Amino acid sequence: MAITPSPVPRGPVTATLNFSHPPPPGVTAVNYVEDPPSGEPKRNLAINPQPVQINDIRGRESEFSLDHDAFLPIPAPAPANGEEEEEEAEEVNFDDETSITKTYYPQITALLLRHVPGATRVVLFDHTIRRASPTAKRGPVLLAHVDQTPKSVLQRIHRHLPEDEAAALLARGTRYRIINIWRSLNKNPVESSPLAFASSASFRAEDAIPVEHRYPGGYTGETAAVAHHPDQKWYYWSGMTPGERLLLECFDSASLGESGSTEVRGGRTPHTAFVDPRTRPDAEGRESIEVRALVFGP
Repeated sequence: MAITPSPVPRGPVTATLNFSHPPPPGVTAVNYVEDPPSGEPKRNLAINPQPVQINDIRGRESEFSLDHDAFLPIPAPAPANGEEEEEEAEEVNFDDETSITKTYYPQITALLLRHVPGATRVVLFDHTIRRASPTAKRGPVLLAHVDQTPKSVLQRIHRHLPEDEAAALLARGTRYRIINIWRSLNKNPVESSPLAFASSASFRAEDAIPVEHRYPGGYTGETAAVAHHPDQKWYYWSGMTPGERLLLECFDSASLGESGSTEVRGGRTPHTAFVDPRTRPDAEGRESIEVRALVFGP
């Protein structure tokens, strides 16, 4: 009997990733979260599409770490005595915000405390669901970026913790990070719009372009667009399943030497969805959720 091959693309692939050109000297890069003021563009950085080899980490998951690559693949746990691990025991309704915050958030907190060495405290501050449907509020982002910069991380700490607690943590030199926890919501392995991510060890500081992220009401955060460089090493995790988790570190204070570490290589993961040229035209649209967390310790 002939075996039907899996429709999920596997192995290395060359695909186009969308990078950004740095702005001219003296020009601040800006992105408006909603409609920009009259006469201004929503985003003032020019896109720089580049062909990139993207390597598959499937089967190589143990080769990568947060301290070296700033990303960590967490395979689906093997059932123990017919039951799932404790943090996955309760089912989550991802169409219901209350279910996400009341049920999924505690699961994510437990997962981070288990898999991030030295972590003692986790503060989850938001999440985003992405769906490929044209009617979805947010779809996969086809632009290489890092969600936070050193400036915006400090803003997050002061915004999401009581001021006295934030001041004490920073004064003690406690290690702090922002980590995104990414998972698929598809029942089948992800086939379309997979996520590409670069090893932080291959990402130069000058490749990060600070972008003012302007929200309605006057709040301004800061993200980083990504300039292309041929030394960057890009990866994806083919056919991610709902049981798998991918940790993407956006910032690690140890990379600045604040914790005395000499082992941390950059502490930030550029990432983007991409169009795999091998994907079938009728492939199921990708659905995913990413939760963002402040992680403290040691």
